[in-house]
Amino acid sequence: MSLLRAVRRPPRADVIYSLRRCYASANAKTEIDIPSTPVVKSSCPENTVLEGVNYLKGQPPVLALADDQYPEWLWTVTQPRVIPDDGPGGMAEKYAMRKERRQMIREQNFMKTQ
Repeated sequence: MSLLRAVRRPPRADVIYSLRRCYASANAKTEIDIPSTPVVKSSCPENTVLEGVNYLKGQPPVLALADDQYPEWLWTVTQPRVIPDDGPGGMAEKYAMRKERRQMIREQNFMKTQ
């Protein structure tokens, strides 16, 4: 093992999981304050000409619609995916292990080129 790999490589998951893996405990739920004013979702007002969206010749300009005319899933596309932590062997743990495995493969492939 080279010094570069030891420095770059994050700690092994089995060591971390063995230290922090435990049964769920009952935690007090916190309340979230919801603002009473409506939140503006889009970055431009209604009927704004969107430059660069219409790339076909001879077509009318593309105008921005009101926020309620767009589908609801559109506003959640840019948010990071939330994976619920459903205990040992659950989806969150599998996702973390897969992510770590990919990084390990990338590091091994990098070291093969050196």
